[in-house]
Amino acid sequence: MSEWVVLTIAMAAACAVVLAIVVINNRRITEDDDPSETPDVIEYMTMMIGVVYAIVLGLAIAGVWEARSAAQETVRQEAQAMHEISQRVEVYPLATRERIRADVDAYVRFVVEDEFPYMADHAALSPTGTELLQKVRRGVTDYQPANDFEGQAYQPLVDQVAVADDARNARGQNAGATMPGVVWFGLVIGALVTVGLIFTLQIRRTGRELLLAGLFSALIAFLLFLIWDFDAPFSRGLAATAAPFVDLFPQVTS
Repeated sequence: MSEWVVLTIAMAAACAVVLAIVVINNRRITEDDDPSETPDVIEYMTMMIGVVYAIVLGLAIAGVWEARSAAQETVRQEAQAMHEISQRVEVYPLATRERIRADVDAYVRFVVEDEFPYMADHAALSPTGTELLQKVRRGVTDYQPANDFEGQAYQPLVDQVAVADDARNARGQNAGATMPGVVWFGLVIGALVTVGLIFTLQIRRTGRELLLAGLFSALIAFLLFLIWDFDAPFSRGLAATAAPFVDLFPQVTS
């Protein structure tokens, strides 16, 4: 099921539940009830709880967005490091540089075509990708420079392999959900409390009040969905992509 279908269902369900409670609760109110009798302390508490929950939602959205941006940055660093390896082996003999470039291309092709889908399904790196990167590492480190010119290129190549390995490990750490379960518990309970408190304000069955109640509940559902969608940087709607690899290695991914 598409994430947008889930969002639509969640928002519609939130509106339906809130409006149903308003209508049912309104039937139990007597004709002589005065909605202006709501104590000021209740209005103050409702406002303060809403403000606190809004701050928590804002921090949660900022946190998951930052995690997604960091995940995309690790992909860019990894792709750039592999590109540097492929370019800097130009100083090596023909057979050596073709072998290393072939290993790099094989790794990039696997990452784009197989590992990103694997991460989305398993929230972890593929063992095959790790083996392909180790093959690139061995191809770089096992070569013995034949002269000073090749020797000057050797250490930067080893450093780029380390950069790629570090970026790959960071990508693996971001493969799953980043939001702790206890935070989700707080967000869901906070949403229930915040939406529930609007019933203390004695909402009537007027069109304006029902519209505002429905929109408020739908907004809370949308923000929670947004946090959930960003929470797994590589597996949900607005996920980090393999675009840096595609941009730097068009010959492999075409």
